[in-house]
Amino acid sequence: MPEGPSIVILNELVQPFKGKKVVDVDGNSKMDIQRIAGQKIIDFKSWGKHFLICFPNFTVRIHFMLFGSYRINEQKETKPRLSLKFKKGEINFYACSVQFIEEDLNDIYDWTSDVMNDNWDSEKAILKLDQQPQTLVCDALLDQQVFSGVGNIIKNEVLFRIRVHPESEVGALPPHQLDELVSQARIYSFDFLEWKKNYVLKKHWLAHTKKTCPRCNIPLIKKYAGKTKRRTFFCTNCQVLYKI
Repeated sequence: MPEGPSIVILNELVQPFKGKKVVDVDGNSKMDIQRIAGQKIIDFKSWGKHFLICFPNFTVRIHFMLFGSYRINEQKETKPRLSLKFKKGEINFYACSVQFIEEDLNDIYDWTSDVMNDNWDSEKAILKLDQQPQTLVCDALLDQQVFSGVGNIIKNEVLFRIRVHPESEVGALPPHQLDELVSQARIYSFDFLEWKKNYVLKKHWLAHTKKTCPRCNIPLIKKYAGKTKRRTFFCTNCQVLYKI
């Protein structure tokens, strides 16, 4: 599943199509995608893992789920979920969720919860976390209403970076660790963005998918932790377990 930084990259790549009219629409989406034909794209936006294509009277929301992908000015052999063709160029989306949003996006999305957004509000994130003291930090980081755009890679790497055990409870974290959790969720997301742009993301992973702790030189634990049951990699020696 693409995480927030990957959607930011997509947003940057499609900017040449901003202001352009969609001349043809294709795809196997069950939505009424033909209503897009003849419409002019007025903007592209992202909120966490949601990619938003804005038209004058509606917005198309793309969510890549677990296996979604896209191609710009090229095609895959498989049928696209949504294909937008322009006078010059095309954008193709595969194995993704396509939805229409009729409302004003400002009524739908809280931009302050998006870790990649200029309006990100760390204090607001801390207030939200204070309201769920028994939530495990591995689940809290994946809560899109608190950390929109954070996915499993960012979760694992942030917790390793700040030396917090993933099964720690939010309410048990010392204040400085809670601050670190929130700040590093954003900082690591921008590190992720830079590394992915330079095709070196995996080289910088310290915990995610790794077998040995680079700090302690002992085996890392792999566990499907928390309510989210996502793959979690951690060290029981240098990542402290905090419990209420």
